[in-house]
Amino acid sequence: MEPRDLWLRFETYHDVTYFTPESRAVTDALGCRGGWMGYFAQRAAPLGAVPPEVVTAAFFNFHPRRVARALPDAWDVAGPERFLQARLEGVDGALRRMLESLDLAEAAELAGQAAEAAPIAGRVLGAANRALPVPDEPHLALWQACTTLRESRGDGHVAALVAADLGPCEALVLFGADHGLDPAYLRAARGWSEEEWRAAEAALVERGLVDGGLTPAGRALREEVERRTDAAATRPWDVLGRAGTARFAELMTPVALRLGRLNDAMRINPMAIDPVGQLPGRPNAARGSTRARMEA
Repeated sequence: MEPRDLWLRFETYHDVTYFTPESRAVTDALGCRGGWMGYFAQRAAPLGAVPPEVVTAAFFNFHPRRVARALPDAWDVAGPERFLQARLEGVDGALRRMLESLDLAEAAELAGQAAEAAPIAGRVLGAANRALPVPDEPHLALWQACTTLRESRGDGHVAALVAADLGPCEALVLFGADHGLDPAYLRAARGWSEEEWRAAEAALVERGLVDGGLTPAGRALREEVERRTDAAATRPWDVLGRAGTARFAELMTPVALRLGRLNDAMRINPMAIDPVGQLPGRPNAARGSTRARMEA
């Protein structure tokens, strides 16, 4: 099984962190002004009370203005330790609602072994999440491992985008052209203006990567970015071994399918699994791969 197929499974589990009613309720109760403040504070909390410039760099494809509306003000609402607690509270509530009494102990054990092997050199978000204590409850231990795997892979994906000389907005334009996504949605999701979007499009046209859609060169570059992302994300699965990896995928497939059906955010944000809840090897398989950090 390819690292990308495994990503589809653990990304779907991780995404309950920010995009559920439970998560929003917890951050609203803390005093966050809007969902984006809660998102940036919860995701950045493993790094400590870092300034917006650091978060913009690490998260990669958000406009600096979008980040600066949330940080550093969020650290006046609550400190990073409280936001770490808040995200666990939201995840706990969301997973209990959607998965009920599903036994996740074996999946948590396998994911934990993989997460311990996740590369962290040069991967600030992966390293910061791997350094956190592992919760005792299996559903939360699984979430912690999936989050470490997700952020480690995402850091590697950012490195591949940088190596391809793609800026944050350019990466989104190229990704949207590849998957036929609405540019207005992508701009709104990451905070880029129409003028900035057009400038990124013009830069990609000049490079011969887009021309009303992906050119052959643009498609080749997208494929190379994905190949490099996968190649940099193999270590956890090499350590887990073929049998362990296959068992992890077997255990996580029904979990990902259920979350894909029950998490309403999956019908809005193009994250990992598609809205009808399919995985590779099944009809209507998930729409593509590492989403130019749309999983971010």
